[in-house]
Amino acid sequence: MKKYIVLIAVTIFLFSCNEYQKLLKSSDADLKYQKAVEYFDKGDYMRAQTLFDEVTTYYRGTERSETLLNYIARSYMGQKDYYSATEYYKTYVRTYPKGKYVQEAKFMVGYCYYLDSPDARLDQTATKNAIESFQEFVDIYPENERVPEANRLIDELRDKLAYKELLNARLYYNLGNYLGNNYMSAVIVAQNALENYPSTTYREELSMLVLQSRYQQAVQSISERRQERFIETIDEYYSFINEFPDGKFRRQADRILREARKVVPE
Repeated sequence: MKKYIVLIAVTIFLFSCNEYQKLLKSSDADLKYQKAVEYFDKGDYMRAQTLFDEVTTYYRGTERSETLLNYIARSYMGQKDYYSATEYYKTYVRTYPKGKYVQEAKFMVGYCYYLDSPDARLDQTATKNAIESFQEFVDIYPENERVPEANRLIDELRDKLAYKELLNARLYYNLGNYLGNNYMSAVIVAQNALENYPSTTYREELSMLVLQSRYQQAVQSISERRQERFIETIDEYYSFINEFPDGKFRRQADRILREARKVVPE
């Protein structure tokens, strides 16, 4: 029974391949378009995209051209080729700025960049492009039903950028005084992240890293600057606990204060 099932599957596959090869050689653009739509509806995006590409020139300047361009972009999405999909959605927006799919295309440009956004440790150009594209979509079409989704994705992407800055700040902190005052660099990076991404979920970690960096800088200071930097540490401590009085780093922060008070008594 299994042999028959395999045989039937192979037969269907070979027939399908043969039919597709005939389509590629055909000069009937309407037939190719019709079959491309059928392939698309079945989820065979590679074959659909190839056939759509082949009839693009034939339908250029016709009513079908707009729909065709949308199909090609969606076919690349189905293949997870987000770079190509982005380029086709951009082309659609440029070509049909008032087209029936323009709002979807605007959103999908951002979504393609979103899906192409890599791990926070890597280059974040795609992440920034996604935020910019989503923001443009929200600004132009504030009533679109996908605006809440776009805003949610913007927040997620901005959080990724904040996390990247947290990783950079931690790197500076771990370098310590190696080839320079890396504690001060950690402070600057973390504070910039707090300013640029005030609603980030990493706000407490970034704030604690500022406090830790201030403290380590004070501990390792030359005697002439030791008092001044411990005062800065104490000021940073109170800023931290005012925002996170019951935070997960409270005990660690309190230990820093106790050590700082040994140098700067109340």
